[in-house]
Amino acid sequence: MNTGSMRRCAAIVGVSLLAANAAVAQEFPQRPVRMVVPFAPGGGTDVTARLVAGRLSERIGQPVLVDNRPANSGIVGAEIVARAVPDGHTLLVASVTFAISTALQKNLPYDGLRDFAPVTMLISAPMGLLVHPSAPAKTTAEFIAWAKREPGRLNYGSSGAGSIAHLATEHFSAMAGIRMTHVPYKGVAAFTAAQLGNEIQLGMGNLFSTQSLWKSGRLRLIAHTGARRLDALPDVPTVAESGLPGFEAAIWYGFLAPGRTPATRVARLQREIAAIARAPDVQSQLVAQGNDVVASTPADFSRSMREEVRRWGELGRTLGVRLD
Repeated sequence: MNTGSMRRCAAIVGVSLLAANAAVAQEFPQRPVRMVVPFAPGGGTDVTARLVAGRLSERIGQPVLVDNRPANSGIVGAEIVARAVPDGHTLLVASVTFAISTALQKNLPYDGLRDFAPVTMLISAPMGLLVHPSAPAKTTAEFIAWAKREPGRLNYGSSGAGSIAHLATEHFSAMAGIRMTHVPYKGVAAFTAAQLGNEIQLGMGNLFSTQSLWKSGRLRLIAHTGARRLDALPDVPTVAESGLPGFEAAIWYGFLAPGRTPATRVARLQREIAAIARAPDVQSQLVAQGNDVVASTPADFSRSMREEVRRWGELGRTLGVRLD
């Protein structure tokens, strides 16, 4: 075979491979996509999944099924996705709790960094610093002063050991030089009920899911944990500007695929989910709830994930928080 013939054959093979790859890409998705939510219905992770699922179904032409698997602080749901066929048809709706578990939980049945393919971090939002309306504190400074007057006698709650509320409040206490007693509850609903009943004097909660409580006066919102004031809540100060410079903690939600999912499928999912988040009606809704719309690329989300794991691991070790 002469050189010209060889070049023609190579060109034909190249075109054939490109066509085959394009066909594979067009075939995805080939069946319903499952979004595994590793927590019970009604929480922030579940709300995020359902916000995206219906719109994603319309965009990809396949049903998108939300599958709640609430067990073991999200570990059971994450393991399901880690072990799923890496073809893009199974996604984990992850949150900052996933990064904390990866950083601090011993003997996980998966590697939180190696066994997942980051798709996109969708949104990020600060938490609200919430007190019971009977508390003698209307500002962060007043709360810190109250806690210093009664060292160890005030309780703070969380949705479980190792949750963002647990670590962030321990960080808050360390920076403020106060001592409180941690009372972990089994989930957000129990944690919120305890605060409404004044069993706990401080809680850090999702601004959106608790807004009906602080807007109605059943709880008092004294600050939030973001780096700057929110356009949606311009009168609510940050903890950092209220006497603890540098304090910041955020809840984020995103999507992970099983590790080794083809990059073309990850990219397709990222494009579709990011387009949903940036749609004017969805974006305005998210921003009004105090969220920053991130819609990151897979590469950016991968970098953010590694930084989150490093940060929470370092903080957990500094504070002596261990998850067994």
